[in-house]
Amino acid sequence: MPQGVVATFDPDADRSVRALWSRLDAAGLPPERPFPPHLTFALASDIPAKTRAALAAELRLLAVPDIWLSALSTFSANENALVLAAVTDAELLAVHSALHDVLAGKVRNPSAYYLPGNWMPHCTLLQGVPTPDMTTAFNAVFPTDTIRAKVVKVSILDTNNPGTEDVLFAR
Repeated sequence: MPQGVVATFDPDADRSVRALWSRLDAAGLPPERPFPPHLTFALASDIPAKTRAALAAELRLLAVPDIWLSALSTFSANENALVLAAVTDAELLAVHSALHDVLAGKVRNPSAYYLPGNWMPHCTLLQGVPTPDMTTAFNAVFPTDTIRAKVVKVSILDTNNPGTEDVLFAR
């Protein structure tokens, strides 16, 4: 199953996203949330230990910017999702590109949705709901204020083991 390179947020941003989750719960849309609020930089079926070490080394050299979660949006790739899309400024794109330079050719089955040129940076609020429920979900959290998320960690999260993480970078 997939492993993701993800950024998790400072306590204020984390609380702000969780408050939106609570509004969705109150609207009768309590999805499974095995992971904390986050933004995914990359996803692959396997990110080997040597590649993780290279990612950690690269992250020590990068200035990981704050992430501005500002656009309430939906998309349906494999399943419907309601997300807070991030502003894709030059700094965020540079970090994303640098991480993918490290990952290139070193991971198994990278997800095309997260590759440079395809990536839509976002924090998921809800996923896997039937299309009719998306209107209810959108109305439950609209309008939303912009959330300034300071990245406190970049980790590898494994969808098979939601309680574990391999921290690559922490502030």
